[in-house]
Amino acid sequence: MTAKPLSKGKFCDKVWQECEQRYLSAPKGYIALQDSHQVNVNLLLLAQYLDQQNYVLSAEQWQQMAQVIEQWEQTILKPFRGLRRLAKAHLTEDEYQKMLEVELIMERKSQKMLLRHLNNMPANIPLSTLSNTNNTQGYLGLFGLTQENLIL
Repeated sequence: MTAKPLSKGKFCDKVWQECEQRYLSAPKGYIALQDSHQVNVNLLLLAQYLDQQNYVLSAEQWQQMAQVIEQWEQTILKPFRGLRRLAKAHLTEDEYQKMLEVELIMERKSQKMLLRHLNNMPANIPLSTLSNTNNTQGYLGLFGLTQENLIL
């Protein structure tokens, strides 16, 4: 199977439904990578999805994707996640679930930002200019990790 370059405007919100199904197969593995290596779960899931679709992004494009959500994640999402984790022992199950729901809303905002950027990337990047033909490896490489680090 030959990898294809990204075609402009190809992806819609259904991408995240498929990504969510993959996440649900091994949530602890994804969270472990997030906590131990600061891997962004949404970006990793997107990389795995794009691998299934045979669409390849360059390492530079993966860096751009990470930058798209960096400020939002650093100033809003990660602090909220930390607060939720700290508060867990002091909340009822219902209160904790409400905090998880709010965090999910924030995650979906990150996903929309990523999808918008993905669909606005230059189309038809020649495969000969790509240093990798595997998105998962390309994204994990930004952290000095390989696919062998995946415990999914």
